[in-house]
Amino acid sequence: MKAIISGGGSGGHIFPAVAIANAIMARHPEAQILFVGAEGRMEMEKVPAAGYEIKGLPIAGLQRQLTLSNLIKNLQLPFKVVRSQRMVRSIIRDFDPDIVVGVGGFASEPTLKVAARMGYTTLLQEQNSYAGLTNKTLARSAAVICVAYDGMERFFPKEKIVYTGNPVRADIEQMKCTREEGCAYFELDAAKPVLLSVGGSLGARSINQMILNNLEFFNNNDIQIVWQTGKWMFAEASEAVKKAGLGQWIKVHQFISRMDLAYAAADVVISRAGAIAISELCLVGKPVVLIPSPNVAEDHQTKNAMALVNKGAALIVRDADCGTMGLPNALELLKDKGRCEQMSQAIHAMAAPRAADKIVDEIDRLIKK
Repeated sequence: MKAIISGGGSGGHIFPAVAIANAIMARHPEAQILFVGAEGRMEMEKVPAAGYEIKGLPIAGLQRQLTLSNLIKNLQLPFKVVRSQRMVRSIIRDFDPDIVVGVGGFASEPTLKVAARMGYTTLLQEQNSYAGLTNKTLARSAAVICVAYDGMERFFPKEKIVYTGNPVRADIEQMKCTREEGCAYFELDAAKPVLLSVGGSLGARSINQMILNNLEFFNNNDIQIVWQTGKWMFAEASEAVKKAGLGQWIKVHQFISRMDLAYAAADVVISRAGAIAISELCLVGKPVVLIPSPNVAEDHQTKNAMALVNKGAALIVRDADCGTMGLPNALELLKDKGRCEQMSQAIHAMAAPRAADKIVDEIDRLIKK
């Protein structure tokens, strides 16, 4: 089997892409897999680290903030699209894949569009509960669309939709570590409550600022926190915690590589409402306060969050309110063991295990067909 997997930009696209590749290799050890990503983006580092080859395209997204620099970038965009399409045509012709899989991100649009025009079979993996314009366009030529939420026939042809759930990292899907092991790894006191804050692989400014402005909240309430800042605020956060002498309560990390241990240690999670974060939380069954990012297409993170909130599986706090309401909501949950248990059961009931294997089932079926 030869497969091209395209997409990236953030962990929310990269982790499922790698999970699909790993599932292919587990079933077909002789398979050849090539990734296609965007130059300068996260996938160009993370995919090779996972053991796969990747080709980079000069593709970028539309810059929405009105600045001179962004105006220049937007004027260059049509040329980048044309150049990326030419490069993709050459990559596909040389590799000659059996299947081309798109997982979202800048690179997936030119890759799947060109692949379809060249007559190659394409499969689309939509992670969110609200499909964006790009995936709605790509769906017209895709043979199968793998989804993680009910009701996606609003966006895609019903006959093409297959419910698989979202692929997540194997260490989380097969999580076996205990809370004690998680606490030991992060140097936490297992007898005290633990809060985990994750704003996505790149960090979340408003969530980070909420914690930075309330450092005394944790020792005042005898709560520990594992805080993933992302790279932009790591230095500032580390220095502030050190200066305040609060390292006993606040554990600062730029990026948490052992998320299985972080989830195991946590009693309550504060998180963005990205599709993959939600899929992981469902699998591990953790009570969560979701703070959707307002800076995403069609406000899809709020729609992701509401799919859980409507089933009693999560709390939601608006990004604009997180500075005043985020930590109090988390504290209220930590104090209410009964509600935590109810939310854990409700969110775990929404889990979709073996998502990557189900997607490979569809890949196998399409190739045989």
